Amino acid sequence: MSKTRRDILVLGLAAALLPSDVLADRERDYDRARRAVERGEALALVEILTRVRSDLGGEVVGVSFERKRDRWVYKFKVIDPDGRLWEVYVDAATAAILKREGH
Repeated sequence: MSKTRRDILVLGLAAALLPSDVLADRERDYDRARRAVERGEALALVEILTRVRSDLGGEVVGVSFERKRDRWVYKFKVIDPDGRLWEVYVDAATAAILKREGH
């Protein structure tokens, strides 16, 4: 199976398996992120992606926005070229990559 076809299959399966409460979580993430950006506590997602996309190590297949300890964090789900899933945590205020976790 080609990489592109595998990626499309993974994304399609992930989208089909999303329960409605996950979609509601996305709305809450969006609202939290928007308010944090308006208060100057976080950079907008487009700015974060501009700064870190080349360092993420693959294709972004998901993103969430959450509070970790005393900071806002974007959590990216990334599929690397070998098909492995990674969670990459990025400081929302500075765009610094904080941690990577492989699955």
